[in-house]
Amino acid sequence: MRFRRSIVSAALAASLAGCAASTLPVGPPPQEVAYTLASGDQIRVTTFGSENISGEFTVGADGSVAMPLIGSIQAKGVTPSELKNRITQALRTDNILREPHVTVEVTKYRPFYILGEVSKPGEYPFTNGLTVLKAVATAQGFTYRANEKTVLITRDGTNHEMAIPVTPSTPVRPGDTVRVVERRL
Repeated sequence: MRFRRSIVSAALAASLAGCAASTLPVGPPPQEVAYTLASGDQIRVTTFGSENISGEFTVGADGSVAMPLIGSIQAKGVTPSELKNRITQALRTDNILREPHVTVEVTKYRPFYILGEVSKPGEYPFTNGLTVLKAVATAQGFTYRANEKTVLITRDGTNHEMAIPVTPSTPVRPGDTVRVVERRL
């Protein structure tokens, strides 16, 4: 009887190991990184003392922002602080302002996407502090078939999915695609 249990246990462990090897590797939850701008982000640029250069702008499909008086400035892949420095430098270089004081803030982030085993998959607006659990709540919760322990996330700008454990602090970034898969029985 004990021999039979050990054979069954070994067979079960082997079959589970085979399943684990065929799935995506599970990594630690991603760490927060500095936010970089991309197409679809809306920003507010304020140039103190010059309303002509201040305003609301959208990062275009080519990753640039069309600014009055200074033209297009590349914004894709840079932080708002780095964009501020680029605008400041362009204002100085073109002799538009001697000592420009510029601020750049994101007013509307690009959306995130959630699909798979959630009640209402789709595109949703990003909010600061968004986590996987909050994203699932936005999509009106898991379905009864959902794997509630691991999700697949495709980060904006990449083309591969990462299996990420669901924790209360697992972040979702603007432009991410979160896919909730079925649990395995």
